[in-house]
Amino acid sequence: MEIESLRKELEQALAEVMDPETGLSIMRMDIIHDLHVEDGGEVSLIFRPASPQCPMAYALANSIKQKLEATKGVGPVIIKVENFIDAERLESLLNPPQTRGI
Repeated sequence: MEIESLRKELEQALAEVMDPETGLSIMRMDIIHDLHVEDGGEVSLIFRPASPQCPMAYALANSIKQKLEATKGVGPVIIKVENFIDAERLESLLNPPQTRGI
């Protein structure tokens, strides 16, 4: 699958992930940044919760990862977490050791 086509498909998939507190799409809330797709289907992005103490950060990040991994043509998914009080722990749960580090 062409990289740009896969990127658009991923953006559409992420638009389906809703923040349960606001009822808004995470794409509309602008909490996904620097979405990159590599030749082998590796996907990386930055997840910035709306608040450093966002109570839904773990659930949202897990939904994001599941949505991306369920998309055909996607290889490893690497999520960097910023603007969150527990970013390092959340990243360690999202990213297996062999895929860490954007």
